[in-house]
Amino acid sequence: MALSDPAVPRTLLHRRHITVEGYAREDGLYDIEGHLVDVKGYAFPVSDGIKPAGEPIHDMWLRITVDADLVIREAQAQTVARPYPGACETITPHYGDLKGLRIAPGFSRAVKERFGGVRGCTHLTELIGTLATVAFQTRYGAAESETEHKPPHLDGCHALDTRGAVVARFYPKWFSKKS
Repeated sequence: MALSDPAVPRTLLHRRHITVEGYAREDGLYDIEGHLVDVKGYAFPVSDGIKPAGEPIHDMWLRITVDADLVIREAQAQTVARPYPGACETITPHYGDLKGLRIAPGFSRAVKERFGGVRGCTHLTELIGTLATVAFQTRYGAAESETEHKPPHLDGCHALDTRGAVVARFYPKWFSKKS
């Protein structure tokens, strides 16, 4: 465990497990697939009864297919478990509307406009950001050395400041001395 042991005994009330995987496809595109599962540590009432402790309250999938420029070519969502059957899953097909968006500056704003509030499912919409990050991780890496353009993750966090030591060492082409 990376954190210190808790100082007092405790009881699990909620667990969210998110798995995201990035795949290179034989056609040159990339599939980014996310799976979100929420469980309670106790029996939990839902609209069609009681979910026993440990049984998924949410079990949702989202796949985006992106090209080399991180334009979403296809998107598919699936809701397997949800607290309000007959309601939650009716928005799931709407996530096909991710098609055509480019994962680049402005992406989060576009997602919020399309899927924010009652226009989407909170859980699937939150998963989009994680898939976008994994799309970068999947697409870039080996491809960085091939490009003449600054990799988009540079200047995206403290460690990858183009004026810092990490970029100077690992991305010298994009290093700029501190002013």
